[in-house]
Amino acid sequence: MNTQLLLESYIDNIIQIMTPYGSGSGFIIDDLIITNSHVVGGLKEVVISAKKIKRTIAPVVYDDPYFDLAFIKCDFTKPQTQLQLALTPPEDGDITVAVGHPYGLNYTATEGIISRASRLQGDLEYIQIDAAINPGNSGGPLLNTQGEVIGVNTFIIQNANNLGFALPYFYVQEALDAYHTKAKQNIIKCPSCKNLIEESSIKNDYCPECGVKLEVAKLRRKGYNPTGATKLLEQILDELDINVTLARRSQSSWRVDHGSARIDINYYENGIIIGDAKLCAIPQEKIEDVYDYLLERNNELSYLQFSINENSIYLSYLIVDSSLTHDEGKVALKRLFDFADKYDDILINEFGALKQKRDNED
Repeated sequence: MNTQLLLESYIDNIIQIMTPYGSGSGFIIDDLIITNSHVVGGLKEVVISAKKIKRTIAPVVYDDPYFDLAFIKCDFTKPQTQLQLALTPPEDGDITVAVGHPYGLNYTATEGIISRASRLQGDLEYIQIDAAINPGNSGGPLLNTQGEVIGVNTFIIQNANNLGFALPYFYVQEALDAYHTKAKQNIIKCPSCKNLIEESSIKNDYCPECGVKLEVAKLRRKGYNPTGATKLLEQILDELDINVTLARRSQSSWRVDHGSARIDINYYENGIIIGDAKLCAIPQEKIEDVYDYLLERNNELSYLQFSINENSIYLSYLIVDSSLTHDEGKVALKRLFDFADKYDDILINEFGALKQKRDNED
């Protein structure tokens, strides 16, 4: 099976996973989503999406820092063509396909060969591959030419060309068997004694079996807690009936779809906060009428400003973090959401502006 056919056959199994700390990949095996422990970042919940799974919040029911594996539970319709773990080990020189979402580029497949079928790193074996994998690929499946999962793309060697490593399928099967035998959720695997520990039995973040400190337990207990202007922005969004967890794309970036408009809010390191609604594209005819209309609106609007970048029309809100207040920020962002939707429709329907194409998996 070639790479294109593999991707077409199994694309519904490929999951994008988003947390405040970044994004990664995952894949469906039976009723679970498999990914890396470092992808979920020690959180109890993450945001997932797929071709046939709407962006949603899903619980992390198993976290295994030793194998660097995590399992996510979510109600979904199983793909028509389901991925299966391999039954036999790969060999040096076998062709492989790594699938995932590197740098947020959805459903990217890269082909390569197995440089070494078993490469020892610490106590664990890994599959060394030369397929190009990048940040965002972590947690995605490594497939053979039959479409079987032979590994989980896990890490690369920095500043090296195409030196990638995948956790072999047999470790995944071992973890799945142990998890199903436990028949519980909210399980942490102790990286020291290797016991599966129910989170409810953990006291003061120490393993009840061997006494080692469980960093994952600490992270899950603390969760993600924004501070400063980030906290204020999320409070405002929450009061505007925005699901902050679903909107959050990183610790300093949020995306809101409101009507026909899409609004991106970014908090930059220099202290600037910008809310940008990318509206329609300018029409090819009577462009001066659009310019006149936008200039008139700019004279009337408060907090917001129209602009044109290349051929796209933007409605924006800009403020320095030290000037952001709860009341004015709430008024400004509400106007941005409402007016973005309103003016997008006006510009399209009355001025012939062109509706923007949108990647729904973003």
